Amino acid sequence: MSDPVFFPSAAATLADILLWSGASAHDGADTALLITGIAPLDRAGPGDLAFLDNARYAAEARLTKAAACFVAPRHADRIPQGTIALIAPDPYRAFAQAVARLYPAAMRPQPMFGASGISPGSSVHPLARLEDGVTVDPGAIIGPDAEIGAGTLIGANAVIGPDVRIGRDCAVAAQAVITNALIGNRCIIHAGAKIGQDGFGFAMGPGGHLKVPQIGRVIIQDDVEIGAGTAIDRGANRDTIIGEGTKIDNLVQIGHNVVIGRHCVIVSQVGISGSTALGDFVVIGGGAGVGGHLTIGMGAQLAAKAALMNDMPPGARWVGAPAKPGREFFREVAALNRLAKGSGRSGE
Repeated sequence: MSDPVFFPSAAATLADILLWSGASAHDGADTALLITGIAPLDRAGPGDLAFLDNARYAAEARLTKAAACFVAPRHADRIPQGTIALIAPDPYRAFAQAVARLYPAAMRPQPMFGASGISPGSSVHPLARLEDGVTVDPGAIIGPDAEIGAGTLIGANAVIGPDVRIGRDCAVAAQAVITNALIGNRCIIHAGAKIGQDGFGFAMGPGGHLKVPQIGRVIIQDDVEIGAGTAIDRGANRDTIIGEGTKIDNLVQIGHNVVIGRHCVIVSQVGISGSTALGDFVVIGGGAGVGGHLTIGMGAQLAAKAALMNDMPPGARWVGAPAKPGREFFREVAALNRLAKGSGRSGE
């Protein structure tokens, strides 16, 4: 069986790497050195670029054979003589900036057959409006009066519903379904995401649960990324809104009327119930559950597996189920441990 390379590297000189990342190297470093790939510290060899961002990997850094390695000033002495230390205040961020140039195809979904244009195997309604430079892969369906901006990719078997608006330089991956939505520029929507379907709204009663029509939209601002299998419900009587720069992981559920601020990070398997509002720069850890009609303040962080049942103030860091401030949670855990140990001794 052959061993394909899915993301071939665009080789670059060390001078290029320094320019792209803003890092610095020691005087006399060979800036003409050719960088041909990336690798972790323990597997890197000549031509590879690596990074050290966590002191836990210091032993691997001392033995690395990488050509060059991004490192913070405080850890620069951990890089061996045969490797050029690339000094950066945030090595991981500098590494990301360089790798984006070395592997541009890994930055967003790519056309199925590597070609731009509208595939004859797709179905684009005559009333849809596509700017020049849109790519539509085989099996994709674009409905009437949809508008799609230049440089956007619509992946194989994706469905773009009637009147949907998608901005420029976006990527909608295979089998994503988008209805009742307005999407900004430079957004990435990964495979199988579902955006704009019914919100979960019912008037419950002893005679049965009456479905409440969901007539709102989903508004997704610029530079948002939405992971594979994520579902974002349209609003009931107002819009569901995802703020610019927000990054949403795979398998996240966002209910109707939710408003998410700018540059939030929502990790996989999070569920956010309807009509909850998140401020800017909120972080929610994987598997957390957020109740409905709550407010999470700007810069707040909710830990993985937490269950939020109350409003969360700006800048707070809450843990647990039910979620509460971290110090309070860990004091309770310590008290329970002491109680359990004491109870064990008394029963001996």
